[in-house]
Parts: sequence; C-alpha cells; structure tokens
Amino acid sequence: MQTLSGVSCINDRGVYQTASHFKHMTIAFISDLHLSAARPSSISRFCDFMEVSATQLSTLYILGDLFDYWVGDDGAEALGFTRVEQALKQTSDSGTEIYFIAGNRDFLVGDAFAERTGVKILKDKTVLELYGQRVMIAHGDQFCIDDIEYMKARAHFLNPQWQQSVLKTPIEDRIQEAMKLRSESEQRKSGQSEEIMDVNQQEIIRVFKENNLDLMIHGHTHRPYVHQLDVDGKTCRRYVLGEWKTERSVIYANQGKFYLKK
Repeated sequence: MQTLSGVSCINDRGVYQTASHFKHMTIAFISDLHLSAARPSSISRFCDFMEVSATQLSTLYILGDLFDYWVGDDGAEALGFTRVEQALKQTSDSGTEIYFIAGNRDFLVGDAFAERTGVKILKDKTVLELYGQRVMIAHGDQFCIDDIEYMKARAHFLNPQWQQSVLKTPIEDRIQEAMKLRSESEQRKSGQSEEIMDVNQQEIIRVFKENNLDLMIHGHTHRPYVHQLDVDGKTCRRYVLGEWKTERSVIYANQGKFYLKK
C-alpha cells in the first residue's frame, strides 16, 4: 500500500482510501466547467473558487471537462489557460490534494499538465473509500450507452494510437480540428432526444453491483440531482454534477455526509 499525502492507494484493487486524519475535513467534487478563453468569466469563476478551495478543502476532485477542449499539454498557452494552470498550482502548493479524471473534452490532458499544476491524474471510474463507503467517481459519458453514435466516437478518440498521431500535428491544426469537432458535437446534440443522451439506468445498476458501490458521483449530463436507487435491496445514491455555465455546481463531503450545491 502506497500512501499519497493522506490517500492510501491499493494498487491491486484500484481503490483509493482516504486516511483517518482527513476524516473531518471537507472534500469537493466538480465537473463540466468548460473553461474557455472565449468566455473569460468562466475562467474568473474558476479561479475565484480555487482561492477559496486553498483554505477550505483537504481534497478536490475534478471529474472531467474542466476545459471546453484541450489539444495537448503543449497547447495550454495557445488556448489561454496559463491562468488556470497557475490557480491549480497555487492551490496544490497550499496543501489541497487535487485529482483529475479526463472528460470527453479534455481527454488529451497528460503528465506535463500534471507536473506543471501539481494535479494527480486518476483513471475514469476510480473507486474511493470515503467514510466507510465505496464511492465511484467518473466523468459519466461511459454510462450513456444508448447514444450509439457517441459511444463509437468516444472509442475512437480514446484510442492511444490516434491520440499520439494527433499530438504530432501542429498546435494550430489541433485547435482548428477541436473547434470543428466542438461545432459538430453541438449540432448533433441539438437533434438528439434527452433520454438518449442521459445515462442508461440498467448500466448504472450493473456498475453498482459489479463494484459493490454505495455511492457514485459523475458529471457529463449537466443534470444536477441526487438519485436514490435500490440495488438488490440496498439503498444507494447517484450524485450528478451540473455544468458551470452561469454558476458553480459542487458536491461537498464532510464527516460522512455529501451535499450537492447548485
């Protein structure tokens, strides 16, 4: 078992366990900020939040789509995200542990970003042991299995060979391609039903059973809510984070209780 600043990592099980001396400190979860230099207010809102986080949080989990799009760790300055990286680094240096799970917009975030910011990258669908509960954290798009077209595109973009080939192209070309894909995605979503783009309930139940979960936290769908579900007679909860388009959406955990603020 390897200890990482208050978090014990059980490598063979892929489970991260919060250490006891953090038990009464506040943990926060955020997702879907979609930061963009084209919307300076989104970056300001995030940086303001990070200033508070540095003094009030023991741990912050960012569950994907922190950025509207990310073209590789060498493109941060070109995209206007230097201020964002500085805010993350300052908060990390203050003692707040920051963990990041990639979303469908920022799947190219890598080791260089982590080194610059002090953020630790986790795999999607990581299971945490918090307050005696098994809690899965995920971006959430992998549960939207009814959207067959999206799931095919997702598999393509997560292919390591495709990612490596893209990262070899000039930054300007990557930005243009990202903007094109972003526009195509918005057009496609405008013609899709909300049900297809939401998570599949049977898939959620399957994941709960397979991982013996008590609780799940994810984003992606932009539908903040606390769902209660019955899994083989056990009452479980699924917390869904909202996007930060106009205001913050945060889940706080403290002393064994979880709160969704939207």
